[in-house]
Amino acid sequence: MKYVIFSLLLLISATVSGQTGEKNFIDQNYIEVTGKAELEIVPDEIYLKIIISEKEIKGKSLSEIENPMVAKLQDIGVDTKKDLSIKDYSSNFRSYWIAKSDIFLTKEYELLVRDAKSAGKVFLELQKLGISNISINRIESSKIQEYRKQVKINAVKAAKEKAKSIATAINEDIGKAIYIQELDNNFVSSLSGRVAGIQVRGYSNSVVSVGESQEPDIEFEKIKLDYSILVRFELK
Repeated sequence: MKYVIFSLLLLISATVSGQTGEKNFIDQNYIEVTGKAELEIVPDEIYLKIIISEKEIKGKSLSEIENPMVAKLQDIGVDTKKDLSIKDYSSNFRSYWIAKSDIFLTKEYELLVRDAKSAGKVFLELQKLGISNISINRIESSKIQEYRKQVKINAVKAAKEKAKSIATAINEDIGKAIYIQELDNNFVSSLSGRVAGIQVRGYSNSVVSVGESQEPDIEFEKIKLDYSILVRFELK
């Protein structure tokens, strides 16, 4: 038993003596800075919500509305098998029994386009068919992970440059980084416009008349990535 206690004392003694040779970073001379970086990205994935309803276009069945819509999308270069999907399919059957109203079927689609020009074509051509319930659901970037990585690197570089600049002003130099902390970051810009994260300029909500051939002038607000990082560097 005495041997075990003696061994534990030796172990504790060795641990303490080993640690006293190294300074905790709090005891070192250091400089603390915050590096910030921003990056604006042009969205290349625009998701449109399209709703067609027998109530909106009276006298036509849902298939009589849907088939010309799909054909028109294909005409303007949309891969409907890949980029068009059904999100909802409903009817007002319940209202029929309560209010004795006509039964109307409704379908909701999500359509993916890659740029603002294509989105403008969809708005124009579908409104010519009488389909005006079209809105922008969300915008994204297919390379968002790469951009997030890049903005992080830029923030770290900014922190190092700031630390160097401040240290030089007091005739010091910086050493290795001894502490790094990610701060609260906003990887998508604050949301504005008619739809979250989107600002649509130059497009009117009014229905485009069939005689018009000019595409709506749609511009999307860029996706903005903000990143901040706190870094402590040794002062030498």
